[in-house]
Amino acid sequence: MSFVFRVLLTLATIMLPVASVAATDRAALVLGMADYQYLPKLDNTRNDALRMAETLEGIGFDVTLGIDVGAEDMTRMLEGFAFRAEVADLALIYFAGHGVEVQGENFLIPVDVQVQSNRDVERQSASLKQLLAAVEKARKMRIVILDSCRDNPLGDALAGDTSETTNASTAPERAGLAPANPDRGTLVAFAAKDGQVALDGRGENSPYALALMEKMVQPGLEISLMFRQVRDLVLQKTGNLQEPHTYGSLTGVPFYLAGGNESAGSTDAWAALKPDQEEQLLALAELGDTRSMLGLAYIRLNPNQDRFDPTAAIEFLQRAADAGSPEAQFELAKLYERGTGVEPDPAKALALYRAAADQNFADAINDLGFLHYQGGLGLPANPQKALTFFERAADLRHPQAQFNFAALIDDGLIPNKDPEDAAQYLYAALRSGSSDVLKLLSERPTMFTDQTRKALQAKLKDNDFYQGSIDGDFGPGTQRGIRRAYGLDG
Repeated sequence: MSFVFRVLLTLATIMLPVASVAATDRAALVLGMADYQYLPKLDNTRNDALRMAETLEGIGFDVTLGIDVGAEDMTRMLEGFAFRAEVADLALIYFAGHGVEVQGENFLIPVDVQVQSNRDVERQSASLKQLLAAVEKARKMRIVILDSCRDNPLGDALAGDTSETTNASTAPERAGLAPANPDRGTLVAFAAKDGQVALDGRGENSPYALALMEKMVQPGLEISLMFRQVRDLVLQKTGNLQEPHTYGSLTGVPFYLAGGNESAGSTDAWAALKPDQEEQLLALAELGDTRSMLGLAYIRLNPNQDRFDPTAAIEFLQRAADAGSPEAQFELAKLYERGTGVEPDPAKALALYRAAADQNFADAINDLGFLHYQGGLGLPANPQKALTFFERAADLRHPQAQFNFAALIDDGLIPNKDPEDAAQYLYAALRSGSSDVLKLLSERPTMFTDQTRKALQAKLKDNDFYQGSIDGDFGPGTQRGIRRAYGLDG
């Protein structure tokens, strides 16, 4: 039996949740800009940020707070938070202050920006892309909330040519921010729908901040429904003058800012949803919301519930899959492969796996790797082709694929990859929160070559998790470094 096959079989056998070592963590960066030096000052943004930080801390977040920070400090805070967010289950950024659209891109303005043109905004402010990059490696969920665009002190007439500038006083006004298009698993929430202006409010806090803080502390309120209720509350409070909006597609795992049980599997977690929230899911599903369809399908796939109904689950999944949900396509593929609720249909299962993989759904790509390696669903065994799937899934930060691919590199089976590459994938799997990789590196490090172990020690040292010798010996010091890289105290 080849080493590759032994590794894949080992992973299929031991890749199980390890609750005793799994880290659960929530990190938030809260930024409030009010005392602008060269732009109109804002009344409530400081209050909103201070109270938001207090609210988030009260529901278990580790909060970093920045009030009236300049451009350099804002950049440093985002960089530091990005590293911190890698070991958080949920990473959240809340920004209250001036936000503007320039040439179709959104920018959040620090207090010391001296603006004569839109080009100054681009050079001196933080873009929404930077905020998204700061949360993108969080393990389960990523949220960016922009309580901004209370007014637009600039215009949007600057051309892309760096030689052309437009004075802010003569540029045409454009209210609000541009629509966002974040990656899967990331939610961007605007205080006001793109193209609209958010209201500062007549009290000490903005209507949006008040609605957020009221709803986010409500125990057991699933996060997609929470933002929906925030929208409805702001519309009510502002007489329909301001409509918050969310962009992005969350995973099918239910999540709660206060209360709830995210450690349960999808079917158990969705089944625990309160009846009134299930009714809201049904209403949203009728409006075409595919995540609500997924949640309803998971409820009906739970054999321990009186709502167990695989046929109804298939219908919800099929609707979501037809609407383009890669997660629904993947879940439906598994049901057709196993014959759960439907007659087994290998051809349909394979088509659904491929459809999900075409949308870069990492689970589907990783499973296609196994199918190609071992042969399955009518595919001939093709280990060489399987490697391309494993690499693709690994590069999409699928923890099991990262470990698999590191093992394949370590065995010398991937051309143009060396021990440093293997160590990088192992390090990435640790940072992504794979308790199985933590367990393997803690208990069976010698399954990797001495060269790969040394490269991993060097990687840990480069990131200040380890200070010992680069000798390939995974003694107490290296083990502490591995645990610290994973997000534990060591």
